[in-house]
Amino acid sequence: MKSRLCVLALATWVLVSPALVQAQKSQAADYVVAVVNSEPITYSELRGAMVRVTGQMKAQGQTPPPADELQPGVLERLISDRAQLQLAAETGIRIDDAAIDQAEQNLARQNKVDVETFRKRMEKDGLSATALRSQLREQLTLTRLREREVESRVRISDQDVDRAVAERLAANADPMAQEINLAQLLISVPERADATLISQLQAQAQALLNRVRGGEDFAALVKQHSDADRTKDGQLGLRRADRYPPSFVQATQSVAVGAVSDLVRSGAGFHILKVVERRAPSVLTKSVQQIRARHILLRTGPDLSAFAASTRLAEVRQRILSGKTDFATAAREISQDGAAPQGGDLGWVVPGSFVPEFEEVMNQLAQGEISQPTVSRFGVHLIQVSDQRRVDLNPREVREWVRGQLREAKLEEAYTAWARDVRERAYVELREAPQ
Repeated sequence: MKSRLCVLALATWVLVSPALVQAQKSQAADYVVAVVNSEPITYSELRGAMVRVTGQMKAQGQTPPPADELQPGVLERLISDRAQLQLAAETGIRIDDAAIDQAEQNLARQNKVDVETFRKRMEKDGLSATALRSQLREQLTLTRLREREVESRVRISDQDVDRAVAERLAANADPMAQEINLAQLLISVPERADATLISQLQAQAQALLNRVRGGEDFAALVKQHSDADRTKDGQLGLRRADRYPPSFVQATQSVAVGAVSDLVRSGAGFHILKVVERRAPSVLTKSVQQIRARHILLRTGPDLSAFAASTRLAEVRQRILSGKTDFATAAREISQDGAAPQGGDLGWVVPGSFVPEFEEVMNQLAQGEISQPTVSRFGVHLIQVSDQRRVDLNPREVREWVRGQLREAKLEEAYTAWARDVRERAYVELREAPQ
């Protein structure tokens, strides 16, 4: 929820900011539409928020409702946000300039330009850098408040995970996740068989299928006629369905245990498949895309600003791209991170291993590509993806994946309850438009 709340709000602002500025300019006479704990919300703010919401809905392919239907909900969201901003100020939440810089860089990257070009583009559309940074500060403040107030309320116990794993196993209807034991009777087709021979062999296989369905013993027919392994009555063994050919799984997924499939044609010939056993999955499985990345980190602070660190890393990036040095050597020489001795290598990681601002950039890189300088809460990074692979999580990792999903769902519930509570404790006065 951390990154989603922030990134969605900021990306939406950038998407529709020109229209928003125009809407604000068109309001010659402004007035107060609501008061939240003595702080006013103006009609121009409401109109601007409606433009943002409308733009977001259109970007998602939705048709916005009429303005008179949209306005009450948008105003309620403004009231809720204003009450939360007031709570953040009361409880001492402050957003420093480095965090604003980072948000600006993220927005510029989303628009595929550098920060300076991004600022000029916004100014050309009528939105000053000061106004943009003020909006960013508000959104970051809300995100930090929600992280602090909501996340502390969410606890996922081992019992919660056990129950969720059991429920998911019981509900797992994915045929590829089930374990099945198939027996086969194969009538093989020679590699260079002509149409006449293929037709004759198909007729032979169909006759055997009719005999099985007529009540003859499948195992006996396997021993007499099958061109495949006849031991164990042609059984292939209990295994996960994804270890069988997809055509076998498709042909048998609706076949009852003890029954046989229609003929299945493969490169080997014609198969008659009997479902000997079918089990629900005994363990929950999950495959993920793993990334092997490395980075160079410069930590920011009183002696090194984010701008200075970004400038230095941009120069290092250019030296690497021009062949004057390589990534690993540069990492060993200047990176201020524990992975520096290993050339910045962070090893194989699964999604969620890094802070969102780092991971968002990493996930967009092609193999071997080097990022632009990227600001995170730890400093400024150069990131390179060295390899990618898809792997099955081990049982412990699957449980942590389930825990993360449960936490995400509970965070949403907790946030809704908390936001409602903050709104109910605020004094709100709605006002009519002047006549």
